Amino acid sequence: MTSSSTSSHSLRNRAIALGACGAMAFSLAACGPQTGPNEVGGTLIGAVAGGAIGSMFGGGAGKAAAIVAGTMIGGYLGNTVGRNMDENARQQAYAAQMNAINAGQAQSWRAPSGAYGSVTPGPVYVDQSSQACRQYTHTIVVDGKRQTGTGTACRNPNGTWQIVS
Repeated sequence: MTSSSTSSHSLRNRAIALGACGAMAFSLAACGPQTGPNEVGGTLIGAVAGGAIGSMFGGGAGKAAAIVAGTMIGGYLGNTVGRNMDENARQQAYAAQMNAINAGQAQSWRAPSGAYGSVTPGPVYVDQSSQACRQYTHTIVVDGKRQTGTGTACRNPNGTWQIVS
């Protein structure tokens, strides 16, 4: 594969991932066990804020991965416990998740608001496409309510990690 076709393939994959994240955020906002407009608004605001926070990290493909991850995390947090988290807590949660994935070591965080959590990355493994990946678990506690989510991140050829699920 030539470098221009590799670059084209990479751009297409990033565009698909960004589109999927946007669709997921809107799907979360429109569906599910919501009790009112706070959940819908929380999902959309969380997704937008998460994408904005993600854009502050990385460069090139890493920046796109950070935006995707931020959008996904923001949408999830906005719909569940995120509506009760302040901006500082969201930023700390996102930074801890990216640090844990990059370093391969558990990370904890605690916000002045009292929200706290931890991210535990799993070992690196090679997936079917020969890409290095790792699963992770992120636990968040807000107002005594614990939420746990899992995901998978894979390493890009440039060494940055990208959330894939």
